[in-house]
Amino acid sequence: MNTTRNVVIVGASVAGLTTAVTLRTLGYDGRLTLIGDEPHTPYDRPPLSKQILAGTWEPDRITLRTDEELSALDAELLFGRSATGLDIAAGRVLLDGGDSVSYGSLVIATGVNPCRLPGTDLAGVHLLRTLDDALALRAALLRGPKVAVVGAGFLGAEAAAAARGMGLDVTLIDPRPVPMRRQFGDRVGALVGQLHQDHGVSVRCGTGVNQFLEIDGRVTGLELTDGIKLDADLVVVAVGAAPATGWLRGSGLLLTNGVECDATCRAAPGVYAAGDVASWHNSHFDAPMRLEHRLNATEQAQAVARNLLGEELPFAPVPYFWTDQYDARIQAYGVFPADADLAVLHGELENRRFVAAYGHRGRVVGVLGWNCPRELRKLRQLVVDRAPWSSIGAQECLTAAW
Repeated sequence: MNTTRNVVIVGASVAGLTTAVTLRTLGYDGRLTLIGDEPHTPYDRPPLSKQILAGTWEPDRITLRTDEELSALDAELLFGRSATGLDIAAGRVLLDGGDSVSYGSLVIATGVNPCRLPGTDLAGVHLLRTLDDALALRAALLRGPKVAVVGAGFLGAEAAAAARGMGLDVTLIDPRPVPMRRQFGDRVGALVGQLHQDHGVSVRCGTGVNQFLEIDGRVTGLELTDGIKLDADLVVVAVGAAPATGWLRGSGLLLTNGVECDATCRAAPGVYAAGDVASWHNSHFDAPMRLEHRLNATEQAQAVARNLLGEELPFAPVPYFWTDQYDARIQAYGVFPADADLAVLHGELENRRFVAAYGHRGRVVGVLGWNCPRELRKLRQLVVDRAPWSSIGAQECLTAAW
């Protein structure tokens, strides 16, 4: 077992908390510090754009640990404190207010920050990353505004579905040809777009935002790059996120696409990263990877805890993620490269009830299920086995997912 006796974890969401819990579960009895920049105790983020926004869950339902469970961790909890710098040579994390915390081993789990557009600071424009963001957006939606959602990835599509579920007038905008194209390609993305249109959302893909329109500092609409002007009382900006690494500038860590790590998630001697902020080499796919998925945050944090204690094994998962929109649950295992082939293995695309495989360089690298959880779980093994693309026996083989 590693001899570290002083572990500091920066980031108190799923990855940070899971690292702490796993360390204690595995018998680590040294000093443990958990630092988070939000005042709340750790909570789950995926429900923010779904159940919390729709109002079907109260905020206390997404709390990850009770106060008693946090107390049982026997950790110093520094919530509402931000890390401002890292001095690796001295083994210290610098905090807001001029304080610092020493460490023997450090875990970086600071996640991502939402990207902004010019005009994001106007009243009536919302980002969605934190619980406070979600509650503020929910309160604003209850006033019955005309809504525009900019960005049709996971977050934007889910926010549009939640707003439309409240009976609001919603427009979904994205510069790509179809929603969720970056995640799943043109064919499945077109189905997502049709799903939203069937529920009454105005989908405007293939156009971006030229400027926000405003009166007296409050948004009144958008001018799109195709010249169209839209009225909107409320705009949700969901145009992606960037790794929260600003506090690490000058630390000496490599910060190309998040915190660059080796296959064991180690960024430097005694320094590891987990969750959305971590970029590492996934040997299962022989590819560099940085994921913004809930399950990856959990699994990677568990791997980091084990490696901190001396296991030093590569982290090589098959990623899993999902999205819920209206009556559709779309689940996916694996990766979905932009030049992948697509084949339907079960059901039919047009019925929006199917499982499709994605092939890349002669192997199955991903499977996606639309309202087919049982069949998808069976076919996940194709990704685990990296099955030859020629062996899958597709009912229908489409030459390209994109």
